[in-house]
Amino acid sequence: MRERISRACESAGRAPDAVTLTAVTKTYPASDVLLLAGLGVTDVGENKDQDASGKAAEVRAAGVRLRWHFVGQLQRNKARSVSGYADVVESVDSLRLVTALDRAAVAVRDEPLEVLVQVSLDGDPQRGGVAGDDLWRVSDAVASSDGLRLGGLMAVAPLGEDPDRAFARLAEVAGQLVATHPAATVLSAGMSGDLEAAVRHGATHVRIGTSLLGMRNSLR
Repeated sequence: MRERISRACESAGRAPDAVTLTAVTKTYPASDVLLLAGLGVTDVGENKDQDASGKAAEVRAAGVRLRWHFVGQLQRNKARSVSGYADVVESVDSLRLVTALDRAAVAVRDEPLEVLVQVSLDGDPQRGGVAGDDLWRVSDAVASSDGLRLGGLMAVAPLGEDPDRAFARLAEVAGQLVATHPAATVLSAGMSGDLEAAVRHGATHVRIGTSLLGMRNSLR
């Protein structure tokens, strides 16, 4: 997978280390996370608090420090729990969630929680994300909060659409965000099936699950 990412960077005229691999370990046990850490993985992604909280604690108890990314749709009542172990929340898409995370982060953390605003590229509410003027309202709210730090954007390519076209739109939005918030340079985009397109359009992080760990099984 690292070779594939390096080839994508080379093809895009970018440095081989320009893109971070975030290993999406949802439905896999902490033992697999520890194996990945032993292979040099530094960033892992989870999408359900009830699985991620215990897994993060188990990995931490083993003396392994990783950057934990929460990548799933987040309910506001889970904000305090997620703020306690996540280093990055990639799926912020509403002002109400910003408020809940800000309050939680101030209460349980010593430093701001990094947040990525999830961009909707297809307008499908079932897949999360925000678009249009709401995107700028949410971004500005994160940037002006006490407990959060605006890291940048996250997006998922729409089903059935050419990912090059989708990620080109995302790159335009990312450029507009950086013009207003120069430090918000993170762009989490691309998964196992479309990472090359994401890297071509400026992704700094790719979220890889299937190509690392195979088809998913339930923990239960």
